[in-house]
Amino acid sequence: MRTLDVPDAETLPLDALVSGGTPAVLKGVARDWGLVQAGRDSVAAAMSYLRGFDAGRAVPYSHGAPAINGRPFYNDDCTALNFEVRRGGLGEVLDAIAQHLDDAQPPTYYVASLPIAGALPGFSADNDLGLAERGVQAPPSIWIGNRVVASCHFDAPENLAVCAVGRRRFTVFPPEQIDNLYPGPLEPTPGGQVVSLVDFAAPDLVRFPRFRDALATAQTATLEPGDAIFIPSMWWHHVRSEAPFNVLVNYWWRRSPAFLSSPLPALHHALWTLRDLPEREKRAWAHVFDYYVFGPAGRAGAHLPDAARDVLGPIDDTRARRIRAMLIGWLNR
Repeated sequence: MRTLDVPDAETLPLDALVSGGTPAVLKGVARDWGLVQAGRDSVAAAMSYLRGFDAGRAVPYSHGAPAINGRPFYNDDCTALNFEVRRGGLGEVLDAIAQHLDDAQPPTYYVASLPIAGALPGFSADNDLGLAERGVQAPPSIWIGNRVVASCHFDAPENLAVCAVGRRRFTVFPPEQIDNLYPGPLEPTPGGQVVSLVDFAAPDLVRFPRFRDALATAQTATLEPGDAIFIPSMWWHHVRSEAPFNVLVNYWWRRSPAFLSSPLPALHHALWTLRDLPEREKRAWAHVFDYYVFGPAGRAGAHLPDAARDVLGPIDDTRARRIRAMLIGWLNR
């Protein structure tokens, strides 16, 4: 994977990363963070540092038995998850992790995507990449756990993730590898996004033979404390935490305006309305979608007068509200 030495947040080449659209490791960009420095002293120091910001709120966290080997996933037939979501104080979770630091196969404890502003007020003063100063609205989240595996998945936003404590190994794949990664159910999911069914630690190449093709495109990197990784929108990534205690801080942001909705509901709607049509009709609809959606944005309305383009023109907040109301009306019929 491409690696850049970045001495601090001020020299972070954010625009180049986004425009390049490929993953990159940013060595040392957060080396001066308070949490990174504490973690270099010891696990106890890192935990004490986090406790110093704890707002005392109950937080959701995943808990799994030792038998899941740190991999929040599915049961054998993918109809249920192999862990449970609990709520408790952050200090309780840290205590539980501390009790099992030396276990070869500890129970899984995982606080995932916790908004920092509410849970750890004041933390970002000395632990931040300064994206807001660059006009990027990306409220940071924190991920705290022991040796946890985040199964391979994609996120719609751009993602900049900092390894603050411990080590994390990332394996990333371009979006076109979706077929070779064998996605699981759309619901339920271990973390809110569809995940690959392949166990990267012991891939079953008889059941998932195309995974070999995915591996040929894989890029890997192990992040040490203070390193970060940029993962472009829609790239698949598998993340393995390798230390007994690990903390990651990440920033998600979209480059599209806020009034543009997530495409995921459109996927569900297409599964409902298009997927099971006769093949001839599906091919015809594929041409329609290419014309209106996947081709050049201005093509479909280019031959119309401006006043007649309506939703074929650029989507703004007013048009977005009108489309939303129209869809609600259709779905409620």
